[in-house]
Amino acid sequence: MCGTDGCLVKCSSVSCATPENDTKDTSTTINLDHGDPTMYESYWRKMGNKCDITFNGDDSLSYFSSGKSLCWFLESKLEEQIKRLHNVVENAIVDDYYIVVGTGSSQLMQAALYALSPTDQLEPISVVSATPFYSSYPEVTDFVKSGLHKWAGDARTFEKNGPFIEFITSPNNPDGVIREPVVNGNQGKLIYDLAYYWPQYTAITSPANHDVMLFTISKCTGHAGSRIGWALVKDKEVAKKMTKFIEISTIGVSKEAQLRAAKILEVVSDSCLDPKMENFFEYSQSLMSDRWKRLRQVVMANDFFVLQKYPFQYCLFTKDFCESHPAFAWLICKGGEEEDCQKLLKEHKIHTRSGRRFGSDLRNVRINGDTSYFAGAEKKDDMWVHAAYVVRIL
Repeated sequence: MCGTDGCLVKCSSVSCATPENDTKDTSTTINLDHGDPTMYESYWRKMGNKCDITFNGDDSLSYFSSGKSLCWFLESKLEEQIKRLHNVVENAIVDDYYIVVGTGSSQLMQAALYALSPTDQLEPISVVSATPFYSSYPEVTDFVKSGLHKWAGDARTFEKNGPFIEFITSPNNPDGVIREPVVNGNQGKLIYDLAYYWPQYTAITSPANHDVMLFTISKCTGHAGSRIGWALVKDKEVAKKMTKFIEISTIGVSKEAQLRAAKILEVVSDSCLDPKMENFFEYSQSLMSDRWKRLRQVVMANDFFVLQKYPFQYCLFTKDFCESHPAFAWLICKGGEEEDCQKLLKEHKIHTRSGRRFGSDLRNVRINGDTSYFAGAEKKDDMWVHAAYVVRIL
């Protein structure tokens, strides 16, 4: 879902591998392990001062927000723009839902686990997700060694009787596949991680309508550094407990970050409705589509790797059929189960994340595709495609 470390490209004075210079440059290191969504930087630069917001010295003095939300630190402007954007995109139902804001969706994962875990059990509730699952779920679940919940692995092999919590990431990180619950049981509590359920990554086939749904501005607009996520929660008591978790851990969420996020979401919605503006989702979808087209061309020319395929689906937002273009590529080596794809690519100075981190096998790796080649630079090439050219000559 959300990456915590920036992606790096380190080049020596020797020329890097390019389409024109089709030789492997051993002095180049390409880090495609972590996600860092800087690819939308050019769009936001073109927006100029549309996202500007000014704070006075006497702003944000109080812990409390002025709104009447159950989440007492949620800024009313952010609540308004979250609801507006979901209605514009049609990717989630917001009516009759409580909104809980968090410091990124990572904090909201922990808050949801806390809120959904029973306190009267003799042992921690099991937390599962179907492989390949988001690689941070095990760590997020067990990091503080809570007596409330414990990571129990792959949802497909989970057979324990009793209550459980299942993470459903849709589209899935790392493979971009649309997911449904896997565990059969009437005592399950579901957390839908919908960080990538936006038009640039996948077709919006229906408004999501689940008990707990997590979103983040990081993957929606690329503003990962603002650290704003939100949960749409049906049940009032669950929303209260999630709010309490954030109250105890951070006493709320930065007002400045919330108001900046509100302004950004407002500009995104405006761009979808105002024909004079460049539509953000059309821009970002075109960007992702181009990256995937080039990556597939290179991989198809190589007989050693396979990429995930996606069906064409009708999108409510674009009013057209489209294919998924995930922020990550799930690359599979065609060799036997003993083939270590991460090791192979690392030998060619491409750093990826092993399938083992996602509960899968060594033949698989996830490569990050949401980072610009040089963040903040004018160069248009991206690391993903640079890595693809290295892959071509393996």
